Amino acid sequence: MQQGTFLDQIMAHKREELAKEKREVPLADLRAAAAVTEPPRDFAAALRPATGPVGVRLIAEIKRASPSKGLLCHDFDPVRLADVYSANGAAAISILTDARFFQGDLVHISQVRQHFMTQASAQPRHPLSSRNQAPGMPATVRALPLLRKDFIFDPYQLWAARAAGADALLLIAAVLGDRELRDLLAETRRLQMEALIEVHDEGDVRRALAAGARIIGVNNRDLRTFAVDLATTARLRPLVPPEIIFVAESGIQTAADVHQLAALGVDAMLVGEAFVKAAAAARPARVRELAQAGLAEMQEAQA
Repeated sequence: MQQGTFLDQIMAHKREELAKEKREVPLADLRAAAAVTEPPRDFAAALRPATGPVGVRLIAEIKRASPSKGLLCHDFDPVRLADVYSANGAAAISILTDARFFQGDLVHISQVRQHFMTQASAQPRHPLSSRNQAPGMPATVRALPLLRKDFIFDPYQLWAARAAGADALLLIAAVLGDRELRDLLAETRRLQMEALIEVHDEGDVRRALAAGARIIGVNNRDLRTFAVDLATTARLRPLVPPEIIFVAESGIQTAADVHQLAALGVDAMLVGEAFVKAAAAARPARVRELAQAGLAEMQEAQA
């Protein structure tokens, strides 16, 4: 395991936090809640469909703050963000649930999931206005797979994610031992969810593949220094076999960045700050800009 000073601090807090959560909500309660939760959506299929060109699909992130930059989204509303992402071309949604360092909450997943379920039962769905709709982009808000993004190290957190309505979750190789990574991945799949295994260097890639990863995400942000470098994706991409879904995370701001990722053979991108920092009126266009950049790659492949 590689743990820098700040990452150590985060994990120390998470262990204390988890002990409190276990006292307040027994595992049996989470299992009971998970049993009546809507079945998981296929996160992997959203990023790489079985038919048709893939291109670079967008995982748009619901993120209120970060440890290095503080408050990012001044009009934070998980449901409104989810609507914007869904209606403007995202393939999936990542939701940060860490409270202390990112001002997130597991309830945000429940809120978005319930909202999508309500919309699905209310027909017809509301189309985008003509001024917000772009060629090739979805015309309605769609129920997308939800990824729980947090510092996960215990099976209890998997059950909490499923009970809240998550379809997938993040496992960070840098904070897990080999056995922990393998066991948590297996338990995730027993719950019919999938894991995005986050890596930062060559050693993490080898460990993720050995654990049986189907989706690997390269975080261009160093969790020890918080410096961002898109070259990390370029360096690690050749180490991941083509049958593994490959996701680039962090530092993606422009259509040019997306085209660069496409040239590297990236399947999906996880983008948060570029969206949540945008003004509310400008946010749909920012989402469409990057989603369409990935769509352009699909159209070129199809031509």
